[in-house]
Amino acid sequence: MDHSGLGGGLVKALVSGDAGLRLDSVAEPEPRPDQALLEVRAIGVNRGELALMGQLPPGSRLGWDVAGTVLRAAADGSGPAAGTRVTALAERDGWAERTALSPSRMTPVPDGVDWPAAAALPVAGLTALYALEYAGPLLGRSVVITGAGGGVGRMLVQLAAAAGAQVIAQVGSPARAQGLRELGARTVETYEEGAAGAPVDVLVDSVGGQVLAGAFGRVRPGGTVVCYGNTVREELRLPMDWGHARPGLRISYLHLFDEVTRRDVARDLASLVRLVAEERLTPEVASIGSWHDPEPALDVLRQRQANGKVVLTL
Repeated sequence: MDHSGLGGGLVKALVSGDAGLRLDSVAEPEPRPDQALLEVRAIGVNRGELALMGQLPPGSRLGWDVAGTVLRAAADGSGPAAGTRVTALAERDGWAERTALSPSRMTPVPDGVDWPAAAALPVAGLTALYALEYAGPLLGRSVVITGAGGGVGRMLVQLAAAAGAQVIAQVGSPARAQGLRELGARTVETYEEGAAGAPVDVLVDSVGGQVLAGAFGRVRPGGTVVCYGNTVREELRLPMDWGHARPGLRISYLHLFDEVTRRDVARDLASLVRLVAEERLTPEVASIGSWHDPEPALDVLRQRQANGKVVLTL
């Protein structure tokens, strides 16, 4: 990639179009003194971005998950030096050849972690990490994870198992269960099977609707429910007597980008990268496509066929 025109020129970016994504020219980023300029090498795609595509005007910028190389370090001296490989959480404008980012939202990545794995890490890894912090201590506790076949779900399975939990992974179909036992799930079940399962201590839900209702019915008094998504796009409903029937039950809703405003994202990303480098955590990449032709990879995600993350390379 030609870097001779840094500053004041144009770069390519994936933007929302009338029918999915399209490559377009956008202004070269002009970093603030507290931002680094990043050359992007791979980007991760999330279901939230698919939803945004249909809501934003054509030409809108997208993209949270990015991995690449620092072209220009932040002028204020903070963050990684030029030439450092990093993974980062962009501010919804990361799907571009270059993006400007605060060092507080990135962390270095060792050479042994490839670009697709690095790009798959930020949204899924941080969501899983924060959801399990909401859940509390997990050693010896039973944990139901709905949506376990997706990118966040597979991170949750690994991190919960590493924390000593007995993990029950729930999926929408047997095809989505691929590899979950190898990642640490003690039990793998479909939503229909899980609704009649034994009581559990913790529920971590990303689905909502009847899946949430069925899994909620298994949570013991004094247990914990953490919701971080709603893929069925329905109102989150709980039994009217849930507080009386199960005293001490705690319910939390996690919104990643609210958490980001009060968390040390760079430190948390560094913790996740260290686990990946030590082969104690795997960013499950289900599909890798080119950003020049993103639709085949995006269709895998739209049709819920991605057992893990979808990544595009530049």
